[in-house]
Amino acid sequence: MRVLVTGATGYIGGRLMTRLSGKGHTIRCLARDPRRLEGRAWADVEVVAGDVGDPEALARAMEGIDVAYYLVHSMASGYAFRKKDRAMAQDFGRAAARAGVRRIIYLGGLGDPDRVESKHLISRQEVGRCLAESGVPVIEFRAAVIVGSGSASFEIIRSLTERLPLMIPPMWVNTRCQPIGVRCVLDYLEEALDHPDASGVFEIGGTDVLSYKDMMLEYARIRGLHRVILPLPVPRPHISSRWIDLVTPIPYRIAQPLVESLQFEVVVRDDRALRTFSVQPTGYTEAVYRALARMVTDDVETTWASSLASLPPTPVTGRKRLDIHEGLLFERHQRRVRATPERVFEVICALGGEDGWPAGNALWQVRGLMDRLVGGVGMRRGRRHPRELLIGEPLDFWRVEALEPGHLLRLHAEMKLPGQAWLQFEVLPDAKGTRVEQTAFFEPHGLPGYLYWYSVLPFHRFVFPGLIGAVKQQAEAG
Repeated sequence: MRVLVTGATGYIGGRLMTRLSGKGHTIRCLARDPRRLEGRAWADVEVVAGDVGDPEALARAMEGIDVAYYLVHSMASGYAFRKKDRAMAQDFGRAAARAGVRRIIYLGGLGDPDRVESKHLISRQEVGRCLAESGVPVIEFRAAVIVGSGSASFEIIRSLTERLPLMIPPMWVNTRCQPIGVRCVLDYLEEALDHPDASGVFEIGGTDVLSYKDMMLEYARIRGLHRVILPLPVPRPHISSRWIDLVTPIPYRIAQPLVESLQFEVVVRDDRALRTFSVQPTGYTEAVYRALARMVTDDVETTWASSLASLPPTPVTGRKRLDIHEGLLFERHQRRVRATPERVFEVICALGGEDGWPAGNALWQVRGLMDRLVGGVGMRRGRRHPRELLIGEPLDFWRVEALEPGHLLRLHAEMKLPGQAWLQFEVLPDAKGTRVEQTAFFEPHGLPGYLYWYSVLPFHRFVFPGLIGAVKQQAEAG
């Protein structure tokens, strides 16, 4: 079967690609930045560069396709995300119809359409209707909270429960929900290929119907934590969203529509999915155990922050990145290291995340907190794996922009700045071992950019020499 996957850099799409790859299908994916798919363990996958909103790219991607997965959204793009989602779905449906695609498979949001008032859930269901209006048969799966290592919903539950012994949340924690494990969601998406005659809406969920309070308390029990939850009426949902932004890795622009949707009951009302597919859903407890096991063994394939949809909207400047050095301010440090280039690069790729930064870690954390306070990503996104990196992955408030194994790592800052910033490491063979070059680049935007750069230079004098010194020490110790 010839299959197109959109959202391959996202949380669900990335995991689905791993399942479909090597199964005998011809797999194609549409990606805004094909470099973000480099290093993936996917066999025989064709990548088409382009965006769902680009008709020409859609036409190229749809050519000769039998089944197309629609796994994209624009929830993080701001208050107009509903309009953008509708337009993208309509474009996608029309392109599929013109190309003769036989089926579209879509993952949307669970909830009673007559009662749900959440913009997020309404948008998810609108997308399904827009796809169906194209005339191409659509299998629309509707799910509530997806429990899996790295999912946004699970990260909210996990972070709140781990960090707060006493919680005084809004009354929405008593709302009923039917969570489903990410493995079961992927089972449904994969098996949908084997049902050529199926179409329509399929509500999917796990075996348990729980309140969000129950879900947090069960997580606490599994982790051996004693937690007290005292719900109180909080009149404004955005207060809860700001609190989640402060305490968890999930930024406000993603937390806000999610919190709004938590006020409405999302349970399966139709068992058609169980009667049509062979998937055997699991309970919430088993899904949590599986998610934690993945995290303990560093086997997390994708996270919510892996997707471009997790990025805040940024203006297109048309400027090349790091290809033009005129106008760039930079600070460079070099060290010779008595270790192999492979060992040095291994140390560099393990920076950040749970282990922090080996020089001035407190300053890094303070800078991340300052960024969160002004609506930035902060440091809490961490990293997917403690030692491995892929292009496009988040690393605290950086994102991997370039990666040449054993030679180069370039990180692009996503914190709020009056300019653009990069941190680059180059590892070069040397007669006495290895030479490491560490360069911080900054492209100032006007006078505020220059003022910022010179105001932080005193901290750079301590942090950056210490950082490359720590890389040298750890590599030689290894």
